[in-house]
Amino acid sequence: MAIVANTHETYQAIGRREDLSNTIYNIAPSDTPFMSMIGKAKATNTLAEWMTDSLDAAAANAQKEGDDYAYDAVTPTTRLGNYTQISRKTVIVSGSQQAGNNAGRDSEMAYQLAKSSKALKKDMELALTGKVAKAAGAGGSPGTARTLGGLETWLTSNVSRGAGTPAGSGAGNGAAPVDAATKRALTEALLKTVIQSCYSSGGDPSTVMVGPVNKGKISAFDGRSTARQMIAKDAIQGAAHLYSSDFGELKIIPSRLSREQSCFVLDPEYWKVAYYRDFKQEEVAKTGDAIKRALLVEYTLIAANQAASGIVADCTIT
Repeated sequence: MAIVANTHETYQAIGRREDLSNTIYNIAPSDTPFMSMIGKAKATNTLAEWMTDSLDAAAANAQKEGDDYAYDAVTPTTRLGNYTQISRKTVIVSGSQQAGNNAGRDSEMAYQLAKSSKALKKDMELALTGKVAKAAGAGGSPGTARTLGGLETWLTSNVSRGAGTPAGSGAGNGAAPVDAATKRALTEALLKTVIQSCYSSGGDPSTVMVGPVNKGKISAFDGRSTARQMIAKDAIQGAAHLYSSDFGELKIIPSRLSREQSCFVLDPEYWKVAYYRDFKQEEVAKTGDAIKRALLVEYTLIAANQAASGIVADCTIT
């Protein structure tokens, strides 16, 4: 049957509300495993400083009866520091958009702030796990921003690097490491070596944090061929989430934001996020028909004792 002339159909309609779920699913990854596993602290200056120390190595200690005392040399503590970094996200929403009946949210500003807060935490995770060197920044114009030294800039004691790595590539104390000229595949032998080194240095690592490609390689380690696991009859076990080493069990955690070529062996007890200014939302002065907000945080990374953790660096990423 023919359609009656001048019937107004959906094909020509303008302004129809889309068939959207009132729950908007944010598919952007927002997990921050490193931030989530480590502690928090308070920074009291833009240069957060702390002291590290270590015990003397064990030695033979048998003394003669009645002998006079000989006094041991005192080793001074080491003073370390990391600069705070300011990270922010800004949101501006027109008055009309805020007043509208928007699909999936009651308030456009509230939705955009929630989305921006997730993005801000991802930016923080990227900085905290990265290899950018700490820098004091510079005032004036144009000036430069302060940057914190990320996780990779502190690891020096228990490291495995690829061939062709320049001398001093892991300078520590917030200095950026230099990547090796030659990459190599992540192997169980390399991981075992770094875990053992952490243990020998006094650490008790509990976590392996690695990118998605090398997470798959760990799941394919030969050691799994002799494993015996109880799994549901309707499940297929194709991944390893726990590694049982000679020095304890370590959780294997995938990370989307740390560098894929770096496999971290971590003792989370010795790492902290120190906040100089905790997360805050600021209302920006209104200068037109729009609402403005800013999300801001100032923070740094505390490496209380990097010798408790380690890294298998320069891994291939394919």
